[in-house]
Parts: sequence; C-alpha cells; structure tokens
Amino acid sequence: MKPEVVFGLENAAWPALLVNAGGAVLMFNDAAKTLFGAALDQQPAELAALWSPANGRAAVDFLAQWETTSAPLVELKFRAAAGIDKKFSTAIALLANDGGKWFVLQLLSLPAAPAASPLESPTEFRSATGDAALKQKLECVLQLARTVSLDFNNALTGVLAHTSLLLGKAEPEHPWRRSLLEVEKSAARAAEIASELALFSRQEKESRRAPTGNLNTVVGRCLEVFRNTNGPRLTWRLTQERTLFEARYDEAKVQQALTKVFENAVEAFGPKAVGQIAVETRNVELTQATQDRNVRLAAGAYVCVEISDNGAGIEEADLPRIFEPFFTTKRPPHRGLGLALVYGIITNHGGGVAISSQPGKGTSARVYLPAEKTFVHESLATDKGLHGTGTILVVDDESLLLTMADTILSEFGYQVLTANSGQKALQILTQPETRVQLVITDLVMPGMGGRELVERIRQQGLEMPVITMSGYVLPEDKQTGAGYLQKPFTSTNLLRKVKAALVAATVVD
Repeated sequence: MKPEVVFGLENAAWPALLVNAGGAVLMFNDAAKTLFGAALDQQPAELAALWSPANGRAAVDFLAQWETTSAPLVELKFRAAAGIDKKFSTAIALLANDGGKWFVLQLLSLPAAPAASPLESPTEFRSATGDAALKQKLECVLQLARTVSLDFNNALTGVLAHTSLLLGKAEPEHPWRRSLLEVEKSAARAAEIASELALFSRQEKESRRAPTGNLNTVVGRCLEVFRNTNGPRLTWRLTQERTLFEARYDEAKVQQALTKVFENAVEAFGPKAVGQIAVETRNVELTQATQDRNVRLAAGAYVCVEISDNGAGIEEADLPRIFEPFFTTKRPPHRGLGLALVYGIITNHGGGVAISSQPGKGTSARVYLPAEKTFVHESLATDKGLHGTGTILVVDDESLLLTMADTILSEFGYQVLTANSGQKALQILTQPETRVQLVITDLVMPGMGGRELVERIRQQGLEMPVITMSGYVLPEDKQTGAGYLQKPFTSTNLLRKVKAALVAATVVD
C-alpha cells in the first residue's frame, strides 16, 4: 500500500525512489524507470534487486542506520538495466508518521572526471573532484538562500510595519480590523520562514540573544485573532499581570508557539459546541527548583502564560506522549506536530510547557519563559508614549523601506531624512545646516555598508545615536556602539527602539 505522503519528485531529471523500511520500492519517477528498466516492474519492486553487492551490506541493513539520524550524501552503487553497476552520490531523507517510516533516495550523478595525472590514482582524483563539486553546489545554495532571505525580510518589514501602523489606528469594531490581523499573522509566519532560511544560510551558526519584551502584547494579539475567528460560541476570559516581568524571546517564534496552544484549546470543543477559554499571564518567582507536572523548573524568575479550556480533556494514558512528534488523538488532517513544535520553541528559549488535563473537564497548558525582574513602561505601549520630536536620518538601499520608515516616523512627530546609500548619508550629515538627532541604517548595502557608515560617522566626530538594522547579519556593538533592530519589525518595534535611543542620548547629554 502506498503511503499517504507527497513524493514530489515525479518530474525530477534524476532517478528518485520512495522505499519503506523493509526495502520495498513504493514509488519511483520516470528517470528511475529509465535507469532500472524491468527491475521496477515487480509489484512491489525490491530495492535489493537494484542494489549492488559492492556496497558491502544489504539494502535493508543500510536503511536501518538512518532511522534515527539524518543522512549525508553517500556514494552508493546500483545495478542499472544493462546489468552494469553505476555509482551515484545518493541523498537519503527519512519520512515518518503514525503509519510507518519511508525513505526517499535521490540518485545524483557524480561529476565526470578527466583522465587522472600520473601522480595521482583515479580513485583519489574522483574523490577530490567530487568533494569540490559538492562544495561548489553547496556554496551556490547558501548564496541563493542568503539573497532570498535578505529580499524576503525587506519585503516583510514593509508589510508588518504598515499593517501594525493601521492596526494601531483602527477602532476595535472597524470592519477591516479582522483582515488586518490576518495579514499581520501571515506576515509573522512568513517572517519565521525567512529567519530559518537566514539561519540555514549562515556557514557559522550565530547564537543570538533575543531582545526583551512584554509577553502581554503577544498574548493579546493571539487572543484577538481567535476571539474574532470563533465568534460568540466561545467565551474568553483574559487576566493579565499589569506589571509583567520582561522576558527574552523571539517574538515570531513565541507567537507561533502560543498560536498552537490556542488552536488546541479551541479544538477541544466540537465545531458547534460552546465553552469557555481562560487566558492568564502572571509572574512566577521560585526560590528553589520546582516540578510542575512534566516540567522541572530551576530557581529563578519566570513569566507564565496559562491557557485553560473546559473542553473534552485528554485521557491520562495519553498525557505522557502529547509532546511526541506525530502522536495525535485527533482525526486527519492533524499530524501530531503542534505540541511538539510548542515544546521545541519554548525549551529552546530555556523555558518549559506543563500540561494538566481531566477527561470531560478540560485542559490547562502553562508556558514558562525565563524572565528578568524589570518591566516595560506602559506609557511606551500607547500612541502618546511613542510620539516624539527631532530629525531622524534613515539609510537603506530599498526604497520601499525608506518610504515605510518615513510614513511611520512622520506620523508620530519626527522629521525624516532618507538616503539610499552610505555615501549619500554622509553627504547629508556633513551639511552645516543639517541637525540629525538619530541615524537608522541597514547593515547590508552595496558600496558602503552600515558598519563602515557608523565608523565614518564617528570619525567625523558626530555623536548622535545610531540604530543598525538587518534581516541577516548581526551588529558588532562593541565596535560601533550601535543599537540593533531585527528585520522584519512592526511599527511599534521601530517606534520603541527610536524612543529608547533618543531618551538614552538625552540622559547621557
């Protein structure tokens, strides 16, 4: 029986096979049929019939070693239709869900090698040229990923910033507010993809220290989306700690995790059932290590978000498995990845997720994030607190981002100058009549990049604060003394960062 998975390689120019753990070939493309011929006519065909004895072990034994770990490119020999063994650089990917495990094998041709020189053996030459070709292909993929993530982040920054600006001005009952919230939600998810693409494209992974924030903002945004979507059938109760500790978190990731918890709470009721969902945020201070259900929390300060429903609940026997990937008590198309994703995101932030439930009485999910005993001033969360005065120079080679920054900052009282290159920025700053209180510059620009621009500004003896921004590279704060704004960002992120930089500069003066 064919598995319910998407093969996706039917039209690939290279041979590709889908096999199960027992070595049965369940799917193959036209390129594989051309390579192996009648050997694939069996129902089902067996990988053993295509496997060369030169590989040194049986096909099933070889597959077994990749059931718990990812596979690199492996050089393997296969028996082609003419009975001739051919060597391929083989990519192996594991697919798994409740129904079992399958492997996708992609047979990638090794580069043709010219005649070896008398000083090297043919085997050594093929190995060297193969490694060089693979390295070159990887470099091309990484460069493409870097370019796409940069362009994607720039586009998303404009979408998120303009959307959040409109949301800040729309009344709660405005007919477009729901659509704007959906746009913001979609853009935030796309930002998550762009972030992962950027991380993938870095040759050396960088450990980013996430910025501090007030989790009430993220919780309120999620609640509003689900309250508007599910209408009056569900009653929502929100209790927020007014002086919530600050936590360090990646906003897009944590919003994604909380969204999954909200989805589970809503799905605890039938499509037409009525019920109640309570959402609470609170500070937690532990003087010693504490156990909350499945979570062991070290002593310290935490922010806790608790989402409780009075729905169907979870059977006690299922509770130990709820975080397992592909484990689900729901019907298709659910694949059992929601709580696994929540667990991964929150634990990567140093926190934990505790679940308690009783069948027929409901479920409570408590999300803990490590916190700092400092608070976001409420005045900065209002439009009034975000207004300001002064002249700000925005530098970016993307015209859409210059327009976005000009629109938002001007709306909140600032005078805005723009430059599409570092050279033009320096020309503006060195004009005697120009008085700039703050510079915001992209780090990655053609010609003079953001770091060089900051250095040139300091060399000119100009002491105004500088905020650098990027969707890919990170600033070297010790060298530049610059603040940092991660793309994509919302209008509120931008305005808060600007306000904080100007206030800090005033205190120093």
